[in-house]
Amino acid sequence: MTQQGVRWTADQVLALAPDAASREAAGRLATAGPWSEVGSTDGGTVWGVCRGGGGGPYRTVVDVADASGPACTCGCPSLRYPCKHALGLLLLWTGGDGAVPEGEPPAWAERWVTGRREDAETAAGTETAETGAAETEAAGAEAVETGAAGAEAAAGTAGDASGSVSRTRDPVAARRRAERRAERITAGATELEQRLADLLRGGLAEAEQTGYAWWEETAARMVDAQAPGLASRVRELGSTASSGPDWPVRLLEECALLHLLDQGWLRRDRLPEDLAATVRTRVGLPATADGPAVRDQWLILAQYDSVDARLTTRRVWLYGTETGRTALLLSYGAAGRAPELTLPVGLSLDAELSTYPGGGRRRAALGKRFAPPAPVEIRPKGVTPSQALARYGRALRDDPWLESVPVTLEQVVPVPDGDSWQLADASGGTALPLTPAFGNRAGLWRLVALSGGVPVQVFGECGHRGFTPLTAWPAGPGQAVSLN
Repeated sequence: MTQQGVRWTADQVLALAPDAASREAAGRLATAGPWSEVGSTDGGTVWGVCRGGGGGPYRTVVDVADASGPACTCGCPSLRYPCKHALGLLLLWTGGDGAVPEGEPPAWAERWVTGRREDAETAAGTETAETGAAETEAAGAEAVETGAAGAEAAAGTAGDASGSVSRTRDPVAARRRAERRAERITAGATELEQRLADLLRGGLAEAEQTGYAWWEETAARMVDAQAPGLASRVRELGSTASSGPDWPVRLLEECALLHLLDQGWLRRDRLPEDLAATVRTRVGLPATADGPAVRDQWLILAQYDSVDARLTTRRVWLYGTETGRTALLLSYGAAGRAPELTLPVGLSLDAELSTYPGGGRRRAALGKRFAPPAPVEIRPKGVTPSQALARYGRALRDDPWLESVPVTLEQVVPVPDGDSWQLADASGGTALPLTPAFGNRAGLWRLVALSGGVPVQVFGECGHRGFTPLTAWPAGPGQAVSLN
């Protein structure tokens, strides 16, 4: 059991999985057959030895009581984190049927847990230099809640981030570097404006004939200009051209948004500070979490990954049970590795968060953690579908490039709408269509089964494409159910 004396649920364990394949593989290991030497403590340590298919046996240890979040180690060669063995062991532990009895951990498990916690205490008492990593991660969020430029930004700023501790000691040199980069971005934005004008002057039909190479070459020019956010949006334009029957409309819309971003950068000195900060982030400049640290009991609403060719971006949504604020944590993993930040959905985290600049100040950095994640009965406050749409409209005023906003819908029922689905207000008011991508996921049927025609509470992202459910709660008492 955890320090709070409560075992996790299977849904909370599966929410830690880096992908669907890991969830499926963990399910096959959630039986006593593959395991030996299993055990647990009421302090939050779970261990076992799994019979390996090719190499094993694999010693696996999970520390669910670590204040920095669940941590694990395993002898397997998997690059996924947590691996299927750690997830399978936790699933076996959640059953509570005696398959994982309480006892004293073996020496190999005790050594790892003790060493990890001692390292954490040492790190907590030492001033560490995280500036470079923070800048890289911040630039990786070119679209704060869309993940559009993660790979380009992380790659484009890696050179700036390395060695940043020593370089930032010279503020004059740092200012000169920033000025030189701003000049390069300005030159890139000016060139991009000319390319967009030439494209539209020739007609959108020409975009269909140019092929993807033209877009990739334009994106490469933006990377050279150190504007990874612009590069990412150019690549999106290239993938939009000739993709579906309505591609000219979507291409024109995206061109307009890119033109708006270009003009925002070129006229950033005339913008309000929050909007100017949003433009800088969207273009791909790094930012730091300069907001004051806010301590709260943060309810872990949802966690999911998005993957592109070079980077895995993990998004974790939190809700402050005392402040009522919703915050987004971003974590990255490169070269096939899953991001390290892992928080179980449905639990509460006693921690400090500091916000990044920009419209809405929704993105945050996780600071000091005062206790491991713990069960909580509180749910986020919900709104109606019409109020959710109004919230998205207001958010666009501060960030015109925003794909969606986090929203909790209260008292909604999933109902079919032709070939698609929507969440209808139980009081007979409005309804929100579900995004087409969600309609192809297993989470849709999980949501329908949870509701059974009865109103439920659903957290997700509301945007111009519709509503994407991420987590749901039953009408009565019950745990959060992840819909990823």
